[in-house]
This record gives sequence, structure tokens and C-alpha cells, in this order.
Amino acid sequence: MTLVDTVTTHLPNGLSCDIPASSPLAKLLKSQRTWVGPSAQERLAILRSAKSIAIVGASPNSARSSYFVGTYLLQSSDYRVYFVNPNADEILGHQAYPDLASLPEVPDIVDVFRKASDIPSVIDEVIASGAKTVWVQLGIWNQEAAEYGESKGLTVVMDRCIKVEHARFHGGLHLLGFDTGVITSRKTVR
Repeated sequence: MTLVDTVTTHLPNGLSCDIPASSPLAKLLKSQRTWVGPSAQERLAILRSAKSIAIVGASPNSARSSYFVGTYLLQSSDYRVYFVNPNADEILGHQAYPDLASLPEVPDIVDVFRKASDIPSVIDEVIASGAKTVWVQLGIWNQEAAEYGESKGLTVVMDRCIKVEHARFHGGLHLLGFDTGVITSRKTVR
């Protein structure tokens, strides 16, 4: 009899089973997301308590999402916004910094625009900087990095756009994420 490496899979119904580690099903189950970040109320609390945000991977290219998010944060919030890009001197009229250690203060939130494979090294840089929250942008997912960050005491938000979340909590979003243009007398949450 040939021994086959197996993995134990825990199913949503509470049962578990062993399947061959090399099977396509094992690979699919391993790739599925099981980590859950902060709830909407917790994300609102993060945004409310923050005074400064550093954007790691900020770009001076106006076609990049980090540029758009930086523009939004500068124009629509009271946050002190810092841009981190070792290849730029200035972004949106503000000094660009080569790394988090070069910032004039420890940011409350580090907003990350880097590929998923870069997230573990960014988490290490965030920890070294003393920042307490890392916010990884929409479309970027690295579960192991999220779990690692949390194990080191970080608050981790992943696969969420800080601009969309901020606008949503402040009444400025349409279902699809665009500014509604609606004028309201409803008090906004700052």
C-alpha cells in the first residue's frame, strides 16, 4: 500500500475529512478565504480615531488608484496624508517619503497599494514603524500576512478601499461606489 500525504479539511457543517494533499480540491480549499477582518463598525471606529494615513505604494501617475485615493483623502478628510514611494520626490504637491521610517510621525493607518506577495514585508515595515493599523487595498489579499500581522498586534483590514469605506460611512457613495451628488441635511459622521 502506498502512503499518500493527506490534509484534514474542516467543513462548514462541522464535519472533517482527510483528502490527498496533492488533489485539486485540497488546493482549492487551501486558497479559500477563512480570515475575517474588522466588521463595518470596527472599520468606522478605525477611520474615526485616525488622524494620519500613510499611503505605501503611492503613485504620482494620475491613472493609478493610489493617486485617486490620495486625492480623495486630501480633499475630503481631515487626515494628515503621507505618500510613501522610494521612486518619487513629490505626489499631489506633497513630499514623498522613501519608507515609513522616514515619515515625520507614526501614522495611525498605513494604506497599502502593493502586490499580494509584497504584503508580508510591508507588514514587517509597519510593525517596525510603530503603526497600529495596516489597511490593504481592494483586490489585494494575503491571508498569511493578515494572520501574521494580527499575531504581532496589528489591526489588519484587507481587500477594502479606504476611499470607498470613508465615503460610504460619510454618505457619499452610490451602490456602485461613486459619488451620488445628493445634497442632504443628514449629519455626516467624521
